[in-house]
Amino acid sequence: MLEIIGRLPPLMLAILVGLILLLLSSGVILFGSLYGPRARLQKRIVSVVGSPGAANATLRRPDRNGSERRRGVEAKLREVERLKKSKRRFRLNEELIQAGLQFAPSRFIVMAVASGLILVVLYIITGLPKIGVPLVAIVGMLGIPKFYLQTRIKRRLKRFTALFADAIDIVVRGVRTGLTVGECLTITAREMPDPIGMEFRAITEGIQLGITLDECLNKLYARVPTTEVRFFSIVLVMQQSTGGNLAETLEKLSDVIRSRKRMRDKIQAFSSEAKASAAIVGSLPIVVALALSLISPKYVGLLVTTDIGKWMIVLGIVWMSLGMAVMAKMIRFDF
Repeated sequence: MLEIIGRLPPLMLAILVGLILLLLSSGVILFGSLYGPRARLQKRIVSVVGSPGAANATLRRPDRNGSERRRGVEAKLREVERLKKSKRRFRLNEELIQAGLQFAPSRFIVMAVASGLILVVLYIITGLPKIGVPLVAIVGMLGIPKFYLQTRIKRRLKRFTALFADAIDIVVRGVRTGLTVGECLTITAREMPDPIGMEFRAITEGIQLGITLDECLNKLYARVPTTEVRFFSIVLVMQQSTGGNLAETLEKLSDVIRSRKRMRDKIQAFSSEAKASAAIVGSLPIVVALALSLISPKYVGLLVTTDIGKWMIVLGIVWMSLGMAVMAKMIRFDF
């Protein structure tokens, strides 16, 4: 047996040793899962309490209200996740509403096409290689308008989140003084600045038109797709269906939103150095090119007057764009 093993090539011998080690490790893991301390503890629990299904049924039986509340929260979360997944598709009209732009999608499309044409004309005037025209057209028609739209959306959502905790505090004080939820929402819409006031006015107007609170809050989440609005809609809908101390729940929600804002500000403070470094690295080639064009125009002029220079400019723009995209991905934190 040893002679046969010794005659095997080194590669086959290594594969054989690896398979043996894999089988041994799998056996150890299987033995531990069947007869280890955790398995013995699980068997002991089953022998004392019963099967997990029976134990869970026993624990759930006395608290029917709590189980109904949990099922309601789970149903609401599933509904919100469904709405969130449906918004992942490109819907220009909803993105314009989220950005606070009050014009039709057709007008935005015309502006995007005009932006692309202007960028293409400028590219052709500079005399750069014609092969880059499709890329410039895509950037002008899709990239720049999309970037502008996303910037507007983020800025509006940031303003909304910054004032949302104060709006919830107004609702809490109104509920504690004996006002209804509808009256509290009306006061908040009147007292708070936009975009809070505008969104709460849309809720109150929808309720006055006969739309249910659940549908109004779903539309609010479609216009302001943030985690804070999701929490707020779940709290109001569940309080309306199952009851409870709304003022106390909203006060805790306000504290959670303020804690999230402090955490977000802390993350921005920690990532500010990386953002500054990315801005410096991204602007350094442009600054150096402008400085060299002033100091030695003939030296830099080769990039514009020769074909190789033009190709180098195009490749430099492409690589700089990729580098900036990678740096933006590295310093962006989802929270």
